[in-house]
Amino acid sequence: MEFAQLLESRRSIRQYKPQMRISEDQIKVMIDAAIQAPTWKNSQTGRYYVAMSEDAMNFIKNQCLPEFNANNCQNAVAIIITAYETKRSGFERDGSPTNELGDKWGVYDLGLQNENLVLKARETGYDTLIMGIRDVTKLRERFGIPESQEIVSVISVGVRENDPPKPNRKAPEDVTKFF
Repeated sequence: MEFAQLLESRRSIRQYKPQMRISEDQIKVMIDAAIQAPTWKNSQTGRYYVAMSEDAMNFIKNQCLPEFNANNCQNAVAIIITAYETKRSGFERDGSPTNELGDKWGVYDLGLQNENLVLKARETGYDTLIMGIRDVTKLRERFGIPESQEIVSVISVGVRENDPPKPNRKAPEDVTKFF
């Protein structure tokens, strides 16, 4: 798939086809794309926790997501919890922040990585929904996510049931100033 076509076809999908499957190797391809993203001083702080079993996915849907997001990821083939190691991106070796953004660089880096992940998912025939409303305490406890990591998002993965229209986007002249 050409890059422009990939960008045009990617959507936040809220209805997945039932009875689809995915392999660990296919998820690893998506995560490998994610880790190719640039990170602060090549710190590579992104971490991924992948729920593929019915039990693990049901726990996330029933215990960690609000009802509307749980409904949006019905029939997902996997749910990926994304996190990053704190106090590394945007920090000096002595632990002091390099600039005023500090740990926000970790979120930035993970966002770059997650974009690669969702684009690779689309390229390989899967679709995604990035969800930010989640119960981090329950996710941390159930999946053994250490306190040193900030949980940022939960991404459902599946095969789209239908082809939703592309939402309107701003034009470059709406968001850009040249000097």
